Amino acid sequence: MKEQDTYQTITSITGSILFKDKNSKFIGYAYPVANEDEVKKHIEALKKEHHAARHWCYAYRIGTESFLFRANDDGEPSNSAGMPIYNQIQSFDVTNILIVVVRYFGGVKLGVSGLINAYKTTAQLTLESSTIVEKTINVDFLVSFGYKNMNTVMRIVKERNLKITNQNMEMDCEIIISVRKKDAEATYNNFNRLYEVTIKAL
Repeated sequence: MKEQDTYQTITSITGSILFKDKNSKFIGYAYPVANEDEVKKHIEALKKEHHAARHWCYAYRIGTESFLFRANDDGEPSNSAGMPIYNQIQSFDVTNILIVVVRYFGGVKLGVSGLINAYKTTAQLTLESSTIVEKTINVDFLVSFGYKNMNTVMRIVKERNLKITNQNMEMDCEIIISVRKKDAEATYNNFNRLYEVTIKAL
């Protein structure tokens, strides 16, 4: 089986996607997130912006090969809000994403099935309005070498079209390269076989 080395995510915020049902308003937001601190900040900001709302239900998924995820019903009946949102994240196969659905209660109860449908539909509409992009899963390597080996190292960088993300060219030379996962082993071997050049994964 071919190892997966790409993932889908969003790169910008999608906001204010409105869905209405029996006078209740459901407003969807999608955020690119890299950690749980960013999740908290976005939710706190939304609670300030929509301070008159009744519920701020959300789900997120973070990671590319193993996932950190959570679904929160925020006072709605169990599994009627957070999980329907999370199921849409799974359905669209996206990660590093937070979806929040803000609910303004309209005075008419929707019942559990109505809530599930409303939160699912709002999350779906929000994701459909988002720009979903494919990114590669990369491995970073630190390559260390002396000045006399500079041309050899740089020739490999150029030939393999490698991306240098950081470099330090003082007494000794160090570069950090970011390599697509499927090319990582071949890249490591290219540098590892060179005399007086060391490479290690970060």
